[in-house]
Amino acid sequence: MSIISLTLIPKGAPGEGRWICGLSPDKIIKLMKKQLPNLDDFLLNLQTNNYSEETLYNYERDLESFENFLNDIGIDFENVNKKTILNYKAYLNSKDRMTPKKHIGEKKLSSYSINRVLSSIRSYIKFLIDMDYGSPIAPEVIKLVKNPRKHPRVSELEEVIKLIESPSEFEKNRDIAVRNRTMLEILFSTGLRISELLNLKKVQIDKTGRIFIRGKGKKERFVYLTPRAQKYLNDYLSASKNDDSSYLFIPYGGKNIHEKEKKISANYLQERIKKYRELLGINVPISAHGIRHAFATYLAENGANPAAIQILLGHESLDTTTRYVHTSDRYAEKIHRKYHPLKE
Repeated sequence: MSIISLTLIPKGAPGEGRWICGLSPDKIIKLMKKQLPNLDDFLLNLQTNNYSEETLYNYERDLESFENFLNDIGIDFENVNKKTILNYKAYLNSKDRMTPKKHIGEKKLSSYSINRVLSSIRSYIKFLIDMDYGSPIAPEVIKLVKNPRKHPRVSELEEVIKLIESPSEFEKNRDIAVRNRTMLEILFSTGLRISELLNLKKVQIDKTGRIFIRGKGKKERFVYLTPRAQKYLNDYLSASKNDDSSYLFIPYGGKNIHEKEKKISANYLQERIKKYRELLGINVPISAHGIRHAFATYLAENGANPAAIQILLGHESLDTTTRYVHTSDRYAEKIHRKYHPLKE
């Protein structure tokens, strides 16, 4: 957990008894109150079990949010009950929700995000019980919210192709056009997560187009470039100015142009994809994650084994993969007409 460093105004000085940061001592004590016992032990347990830094950060952030909530409503952790959890679920679902940094949430949390937070609390409570630290509630008390079943929305293949080709049309700077086109070509060729793409280093790619990935949860796998994607990658490397950086894709220009290990931000790539989609007039929202969905969907539509798709996506569970493989209505109709026993 982060530690707040504070300084008192010396006795006898103007403003005696106040903190330099401008908050009263009572307010500071409230903000600094650590509600969740043995939280550092819980995070250490995750670390020793080889969870990734990103996972550790997510757990800490989720539990910090719960800790802030308990402080705000004036309830100590040992007094948490089923009603407290019900109120917290309602709070997470409200527009007045505060982020762990005490900012008002910009948008309402999705059911998937709410469930991630609740799962973090559930895991923390399980740890307390396993370690005989004790907990005021059982993990089973924390029920996840129902996820809505949405109709799959995956762009038509023609739209995906137009999107990944669009940097060549819309980017005026040739270097940026080549770089961005290559990023999108690799995304659709491999089904990589956006974080995996932007953290990609040149040493991870061999001459055959096979890419070694250490992905979510430090799981290792290989993904593969199509000949088309490999061609664009070779063109990019031939024209690239990033000889000094180990990262494959780097920003051009800006304040940090001389930083060798500077890499492209996820926000930048998502913003460019959104811009290309708008310029193309594509009404189905496509993001970097949407390209990953399309990768899985069109592999499935062409007869790929779901277990193979699971390996390529880096999923631990096949159930997770089935949520990604959104076959189209047209494909479902095609299968029905082909295989129905009374089709004649």
